[in-house]
Amino acid sequence: MTAIFVGSFDPFTIAHQSLVMRVLPIFSKIVIGVGVNVNKKTMFSVQERVSQIQAVFVDNSKVKVESYDGLTIDFAKKHQAQYIVRGVRSVIDFEYERTIADANRAMSGIETIFLFSEPENAYISSSLVRELISHNKSVKHLLPQ
Repeated sequence: MTAIFVGSFDPFTIAHQSLVMRVLPIFSKIVIGVGVNVNKKTMFSVQERVSQIQAVFVDNSKVKVESYDGLTIDFAKKHQAQYIVRGVRSVIDFEYERTIADANRAMSGIETIFLFSEPENAYISSSLVRELISHNKSVKHLLPQ
């Protein structure tokens, strides 16, 4: 079974890495889709984000990383994925993600699996990391090695 894990990943954090590692035993393949959104201002280019994530999983043949634009369900269909994996940090995240999951299922039949963040990672977001970087603060403890 194949699952996709999508996001802007600007940047890919230890919370994202943790989620991928936790779902790897469930699926034969995980495709990480780095979303391209021309309306979103990003700190890192799409290719930088793809390369950063590929470096994290360089020794794991079950993980593939590529960029995509368009609808997540189209990306899932392209990879014959049966599931979309999403991380949830809070009730607010859950309500937002559930609406998207319901729409994706209604349009494509593809199910979404939610994993709650590990408590020690619940505060970590790409937005937080970008903010810290913009103020010249160390973020090494928030990013994969």
